[in-house]
Amino acid sequence: MTVPNTFADSEPLPSAPTKPGWRSRLLRELMVAGPIGLACVLLGLLMGAIWYWLAPEVPLVVHGNQVLYVDPEGEQSAGAVGTFVLVGIAFGIVTSVGAFLATRRRGGGIGVAVALGLGGVLGSLVGSLLGEAVGPSSDIVKHAKQIGDGHTFYENLTLPAHGALLAWPITAMVVLLALTATFGKREQPSAAVWDGTKWVPAGADGNPWAPPVAPGEPGAPGVPVDPWAPPVEPGPAAPASAAGPAAAPAPSDDAPSDAPPGASSGAPSGDEASKGSQRPTP
Repeated sequence: MTVPNTFADSEPLPSAPTKPGWRSRLLRELMVAGPIGLACVLLGLLMGAIWYWLAPEVPLVVHGNQVLYVDPEGEQSAGAVGTFVLVGIAFGIVTSVGAFLATRRRGGGIGVAVALGLGGVLGSLVGSLLGEAVGPSSDIVKHAKQIGDGHTFYENLTLPAHGALLAWPITAMVVLLALTATFGKREQPSAAVWDGTKWVPAGADGNPWAPPVAPGEPGAPGVPVDPWAPPVEPGPAAPASAAGPAAAPAPSDDAPSDAPPGASSGAPSGDEASKGSQRPTP
């Protein structure tokens, strides 16, 4: 027994494709962004060590009760900030290339960009704090009293320009954008479109919203298309003749006649008509 109002051989309609929920998509992005951000923070430790190793030192000298610069016009402080910026740019390039290669198969995603941005800021902050911590003491007066008058020591490493913390994340975002635009994964055109009840094949041009092209028509597979040809529009139907049916052709003088010899046609000729019109006068 079949269900009422249904055909015996009817089949259930295919279900429409469903998109994953926002929670599952967020969890998937976090699973990708988490390791990238954590790697950036750990690389901040290496950045701090490299900055401390490459940054120029600022020499100070104890003169009585004063602490003076050995080179008052020196640019060691500005050189330390510039070194931090250059190291941040290098780490931004390395992390963006690594993140792009690690996530190229899945096509990147917003999680990769966010992880590089936040991870770069946190990594730069960790590097600056580590560089300042491993350097000389920040208590200059106490350190001057310990070494005595006339001795030279070095100022603690500091980063007065806080904008240098953005060198890493900005570089990472720019390089990631360039790599994605040049070598990123391209989206393939859909082979079929869901119209609500069934899958409909896409057009021959790869546009999923284009109507299907019948075989043999321009644009169908195997049919060449002239790009310079004007568009072909269906012409109007041929109009019916207003003069009615075609008239029979007039017989010619040379055409054979079915009348017996000596018989004349019903209409008199021109000479006979003129003779008939001339009557004798009484």
